[in-house]
Amino acid sequence: MHELGIVFYIIRDVKKAAEENGVKHVSAVVMNIGEVSTVIPEYLDDCWRWAADKEEILKGAQLKVNRLEAVSYCEDCGQEYETVRYGKTCPHCGSGRTYLLRGNEVEIKEIEVS
Repeated sequence: MHELGIVFYIIRDVKKAAEENGVKHVSAVVMNIGEVSTVIPEYLDDCWRWAADKEEILKGAQLKVNRLEAVSYCEDCGQEYETVRYGKTCPHCGSGRTYLLRGNEVEIKEIEVS
């Protein structure tokens, strides 16, 4: 379960941003999580609740997750397509010369304060 390690990094970054901006309490952290990032949102949420409540500045803070669709690009035909549905083979031309455009993100989008 690498989600706990990710939560520790989120907490570190959120605390740093809060300190730099004179924030006393964070009410929510909004994350962008790509569907092929290997992060399981339910596990991330469980780890978040356990770890965030140990930090005074994050007690009761909510973790909000935006799930981002994975999209690949075909170098041969220039089309974009759903990665999870079609994998590495372009559904438009059958080429395997494809790469992931987006969908593996794990990023803090917003920090909400009270």
